[in-house]
Amino acid sequence: MIWTFKIELLMGAFKQSNWQATIELDSSSTLEDIHFIIQQAVDFDNDHLYEFYVSRTPTSHDKTQFDDENEEVYTTTIGSIYPLGKNKNLYYFFDYGDSWLFKLTKSRKKPHPPVKGVKYPRVLEEIGHKPDQYPDWDE
Repeated sequence: MIWTFKIELLMGAFKQSNWQATIELDSSSTLEDIHFIIQQAVDFDNDHLYEFYVSRTPTSHDKTQFDDENEEVYTTTIGSIYPLGKNKNLYYFFDYGDSWLFKLTKSRKKPHPPVKGVKYPRVLEEIGHKPDQYPDWDE
């Protein structure tokens, strides 16, 4: 089934704008797949470690982590995570130095079968300017 998600940039060392996107993706997509989807959506270089986690707030110590160390990013599908539980959110944290943090929210829009001829994942809408991963401060 195809699910709709909102991806929202919450913070980053060089956060210049409030960026968000609405995407459609297959519920069988792994967290690693979603990592690449976000990297492509914001035009980042895939040159840092990352993790996903489920928690009440972005800074909560009580969280369920999915990362390279426990290798769960490679096997955990988005469909296996949802429903998240009451007041829980899914976060994507990229680059432990620059601390890019994104919140992923599943839409209430009803999941639907793939539309023939449409390639998924796909970006439906973007709001704001894409963040610059490595801004040139001399400009």
